[in-house]
Amino acid sequence: MLQSVHVKNLALIDEIEVDFKEGLNILTGETGAGKSIILGSVNLALGGRYTKDIIRQGADFGFVELTFCAENEKLKEGLKNLDVFPEDGMVTLSRRLMDGRSVSRINGETVTMARLKEAAALLIDIHGQHEHQSLLHTKNHLEIVDSFAGEDMKELKAAVREAFADYRKYKKELEESAMDEAQRAKELGFLQFEVDEITEAGLLPGEDEELEGLYRKMSNGKRIAESVAEAYAYTSGDNESASENLSRAIRAMSEIGEYDAEAQSLCQQLAEIDSLLNDFNRELLGYSKGFEFSEEDFYDTEKRLNELNRLKTKYAGSIQEILKYCDRQKEKIVKLEDYENYAADLAKKRDRAEKTLSSHSKKLTKCRKEQAKILEKSIEEGLKELNFPEVKFEIRFDSLKDYTGNGKDSAEFMISLNPGQPVRPLANVASGGELSRIMLAIKTVMADRDAIETLIFDEIDVGISGRTAQKVSEKMSVIGRKHQVICITHLAQIAAMADCHYVIEKNVGDMDTSTGIRLLGEEESVDELARILGGAKITDAVIENAKEMKELAKQVKIN
Repeated sequence: MLQSVHVKNLALIDEIEVDFKEGLNILTGETGAGKSIILGSVNLALGGRYTKDIIRQGADFGFVELTFCAENEKLKEGLKNLDVFPEDGMVTLSRRLMDGRSVSRINGETVTMARLKEAAALLIDIHGQHEHQSLLHTKNHLEIVDSFAGEDMKELKAAVREAFADYRKYKKELEESAMDEAQRAKELGFLQFEVDEITEAGLLPGEDEELEGLYRKMSNGKRIAESVAEAYAYTSGDNESASENLSRAIRAMSEIGEYDAEAQSLCQQLAEIDSLLNDFNRELLGYSKGFEFSEEDFYDTEKRLNELNRLKTKYAGSIQEILKYCDRQKEKIVKLEDYENYAADLAKKRDRAEKTLSSHSKKLTKCRKEQAKILEKSIEEGLKELNFPEVKFEIRFDSLKDYTGNGKDSAEFMISLNPGQPVRPLANVASGGELSRIMLAIKTVMADRDAIETLIFDEIDVGISGRTAQKVSEKMSVIGRKHQVICITHLAQIAAMADCHYVIEKNVGDMDTSTGIRLLGEEESVDELARILGGAKITDAVIENAKEMKELAKQVKIN
């Protein structure tokens, strides 16, 4: 679950840190106090987009840190697959925001945005106040069915993806190879020309690197030869060369070697140096002979290099790749020379792949429909608990014209909210407030199927009031028994159900404005409910009403 949130230098927030508890955590506050900023900060930590104006005026950076307690074994396994390992049972996600860039970390280790989002998807599920609009798009309906099925169809979906990849490969290859006799002859001529050109070049792996080294040596041959000759003159020439001077020194030292042992040792060292110098001079002489080449040799080397570079530019970046390309072209020639058999064989492979794909897709469709029946019933029951007493909910399947990597199914949610009315597409029936409750019912059902421990709802109560609001509050309380729920609300009925009640306040002083958040005690929670209920003036009757709501909420939780 989400244990703590630390926010610094974001919008109206100077610096806050709040600890959340198990169960239903409710956040309330005046309009404009900064409720959306709190949730927005959480979204930023999970990889959400931001603009530089979100950073508090005068600050160089913004910072958000979320600390999760990860004890669920299924959750630990999912994190392990991302190379994320809880430290003392904790996982910390943080993001430092600067002008134009950000740095994301998991347990202090810098990670990519993609990896941060993958880890976040396992830890928390955020339902924003406009997310229910996604239900209007039928493409999302099949995703909900598949998410509900989870592990039950994991292997089936993998088999469909693999079969679709084979089918698409053979189908594409067959389509690309389709040509008449004239086209085939033209293609054969072109392929043969390329193969002949590469074959006649007589390419050898590594030849280009060897020739480039030789060419550099030849291009700088004159300068190298002059330097070698100068070095040789200094070490082995006549008169004042190093070799001549060493010989003189050895003769001088040898004359006194018989008188003193140390002098004899020094003489031996000189003899060793002279031997090393003679070896060097022989190697230097041999090295200098390596630069004896003719203009014709230089021309031939340059011409060969130009030819190799031309082929590399035309076909591939290296000789090895050119030779591989040539082999592929030879294979194409073989296929085209026996085109009828090749096309027939390719068609058989495509048909076999399509048959396999069809078989796997049908199994996937069957599994989806079985899971959809369970999902239908669960959502319908959930909707009845949310004050839709006569609701009918169905998931209708249709078959696409062509296969996809996700099978051949499309799904659409159908609903009837009133008795005697037929089910119709959800997008044509539900209002904004109704969509909000439908999404809540779906989230409730999905929450029982996955390992996500923390659910955040941002004003799930939009467009509802009265008895419906009471039903929604009861449903939130039920979810809070199995999951940690963090809910931003402006309805007293929902706030009264809080296991932990927080208030978000705007503080003005010293020519500065900031947002803060604090946990309320029992009496403070009643006062906050009275504020929500009472409007401009809070009377004793309003306070008594707030107390009564809290007592009723406690009774609902007990039952």
